[in-house]
Amino acid sequence: MHPTQQFWDERFGTPDYLYGTEPNRYFQEKLEMLIPGCLLLPAEGEGRNAVYAAKKGWQVMALDLSEMGREKAHKLAQARGVTIHYELTDLREFNPKGELWDVIGLFYAHFPPEFRAETHRRLIQALRPGGYLILEAFHPSQLGRPSGGPKSLEMLYTIEMLLDDFKGMDVVTAETASVERAEGAGHSGAAEVVRLFLQKP
Repeated sequence: MHPTQQFWDERFGTPDYLYGTEPNRYFQEKLEMLIPGCLLLPAEGEGRNAVYAAKKGWQVMALDLSEMGREKAHKLAQARGVTIHYELTDLREFNPKGELWDVIGLFYAHFPPEFRAETHRRLIQALRPGGYLILEAFHPSQLGRPSGGPKSLEMLYTIEMLLDDFKGMDVVTAETASVERAEGAGHSGAAEVVRLFLQKP
């Protein structure tokens, strides 16, 4: 088993949903502005964003390494009367052919620097022209706070870093924000985040 998969299987291996069952608020806000289509959610974990989007009429593909995450996502989808497609995938090996999705959502998907930029670029190649990226992640000033996030500075994101990864995209919104997280036990309390809403030309 991949060490990262083992880590997340252990974290998701409880009856409670680590990050709750309601969608990320920034994702919810931006998705409500868009016409439902095809949505990709890499690093989707226990499925809260995927299930929300499916209820809003989106065709959802979720990706993650964690078998426990997938199991809980399908359980949540069944409880809410929707269907999601969820594949167990190592994003370092995910290389879709063609422009397949109208929206890609990345929420607290923190990748090591050795493959972060390349992974981000491959994901954007899979967006259809006119498609959107919605992203929220932890800023370096989050380091040491108890409200969640990686414990390593190199795993945290700045606006400048992300805009370089996603260069060629048109910026609709790019901001840092101080927010109050209430997303299960995993994200609870004051936090410092980066947010992007980008469109592919």
